[in-house]
Amino acid sequence: MNVMVAFAICMCLLLILLLIGIPLPYCFAGALIFLVATCNVPVRSLFVWGYSQMISTSLLAVPMFVIAGNLIAESGMAEKLVGLARVFVGKIKGALGVIVVVICGIMGAISGSAFTGIAALGGIMIPELRKEGYSRGFATSLVTCSSILGSLIPPSVPLIIYGWATGTSILAGFLSTVVPGILTIITFSVLNIVYARKYANAPVVEETVAEEKPKSKKKVIIESIPALMMPVIILGGIYGGIFTATEAASVCAVLAILLGIFVYRRLKAKNTLNMLRSTASSIGSIFMMIFFCLLLSQAMTQLQIPQMLVNVFLGFTDNKYVVLLMVNVFLLFVGMIVNDTTAIMLCAPLLLPLINAYGISPVHFAAIMVVNLSAGCLTPPYASVLYFGMKIGHAEFGEMMKNTAVFLLIGYLPIVLLTTYIEPISMALPRLFGLV
Repeated sequence: MNVMVAFAICMCLLLILLLIGIPLPYCFAGALIFLVATCNVPVRSLFVWGYSQMISTSLLAVPMFVIAGNLIAESGMAEKLVGLARVFVGKIKGALGVIVVVICGIMGAISGSAFTGIAALGGIMIPELRKEGYSRGFATSLVTCSSILGSLIPPSVPLIIYGWATGTSILAGFLSTVVPGILTIITFSVLNIVYARKYANAPVVEETVAEEKPKSKKKVIIESIPALMMPVIILGGIYGGIFTATEAASVCAVLAILLGIFVYRRLKAKNTLNMLRSTASSIGSIFMMIFFCLLLSQAMTQLQIPQMLVNVFLGFTDNKYVVLLMVNVFLLFVGMIVNDTTAIMLCAPLLLPLINAYGISPVHFAAIMVVNLSAGCLTPPYASVLYFGMKIGHAEFGEMMKNTAVFLLIGYLPIVLLTTYIEPISMALPRLFGLV
């Protein structure tokens, strides 16, 4: 069978398996079996190569950050950070919504995951936003959409996967999404303030931490310091050369355990063991998915499918900006049917030769991929973070999508386009640190 025909059928088969709800590892295993059977890909060398990749120490950062994120959600750190933020901005109109956005960014700087923000803040902040006059749909959408900052603010699990899969500097990848992350915080905060001024019935909290006695303020600040030090230790350690991203993930998990047990005293034996059991199950599923996705990408590479795609695009247009637009549309579609980690594993090796052919830096492409695919967590049919937010906030799909669409189209789409077409937004910091 012609290789490109087999590739097209393979992608259609993968799409069908995903849409009918087959678990992700089996979707990629099915597509891999079809490609191997029709194109005579050597299976033994494929699995040997896959095993050699899976024992990489860089990949250990993924389970450690997953564990750390779940520990942070259980430990009560989010409550302390919210209290600290309200000390300083409690009197600003719409401040509570701004606090949500900023704390989600801080959570991202600790956990590297989009799920941690909604898991740690949803149950606390959605009821508080409701008390201030926010509609349930907007309050839930605000917390849910802000959670994608966990993928943008370093350290980021998707960027670790990208760096590992493509051989790109993970540290440079981390820095490439800092500015897009900050811009997202600003745009989401502005949308929140506009909403609070226009629609919220009680946009100013009647009693905030800032209005309490100085002793209470001092206590809030002291209690929040350990949680606030975590991103400083993690990021300072990584960029100070003290430890690698993998070691940082382990340090983060250990710190989360220590703070949760000895400082905030929210981690008990029962809830910690239950959390670790569910986390172990999730990690097993993630690694099965990564393995089969990795093998599928390598099979495509052995069949020289990426080079064929490069030739197709070069024959179609030599305009880099048109190609970037087409790549963004493709990534948006992929992000709607699989999670960002899966999409990176599948698409990064496939698209990187094309990106290189047009003279685009792999670090710049890392930012483009992660910023684009983060929106997939909020766009159906996949929309894992969106559905999780609906569950946490007890919101209906219709009211969630109405408000989520506002955040995506007005607040986030401009960030995707700026990151794609204005290279310094993603490349300035990696160049400043001498990583590219």
